[in-house]
Amino acid sequence: MIKLSDIEIIESIKKGNVADFSILINRYKDKAFNLLKRLLKNEMDAEEALQDSFLKVYNSLHTFRYESQFSTWLYKIVYNTAITKLSSKKRKIEQEMTSIDESVDLAIYDNEIYSVTENPREYILKMIDKLPVRSALVLILFYVDELSISEISKVLDTSIVNTKVLLHRARNALRDLLLKHNYQEEIL
Repeated sequence: MIKLSDIEIIESIKKGNVADFSILINRYKDKAFNLLKRLLKNEMDAEEALQDSFLKVYNSLHTFRYESQFSTWLYKIVYNTAITKLSSKKRKIEQEMTSIDESVDLAIYDNEIYSVTENPREYILKMIDKLPVRSALVLILFYVDELSISEISKVLDTSIVNTKVLLHRARNALRDLLLKHNYQEEIL
């Protein structure tokens, strides 16, 4: 079977071969879903956001300008969908919690992560989940999805210099978090 490029598939879809969109979905659904799970920290929300993202991609495919890779454009839509979902979820929680003041003991949660995680990579990914959304996103896009600094800057709609700064700060935040939890002996 001939492997078509993203551009060839997009051109085919624009010519009326709507079924070819499933090729793009199959090509990118796993990475996009994993990114959404990490950002939203909820599998059901991630599934919903994934569907919303692909619907947005399909509906705005005619606006794709071929100035960047399709994957970069897709990640930008996925990221914006996640941010929208997070902000609406945050507003809903704030409304529900106006009269309740609860505090969570994070130390218990951290010990649970460390005790149930045997794989160092899995532990690091769980610690990345504890970082702020933007920091976690930069680390995931760079190390897990292996996007370049340039591609990440397009996804985040920031300059390359700012993206480098974000990546540097995210690395430092992760390092500090790992050091705080005495995980340096396995990492360093």
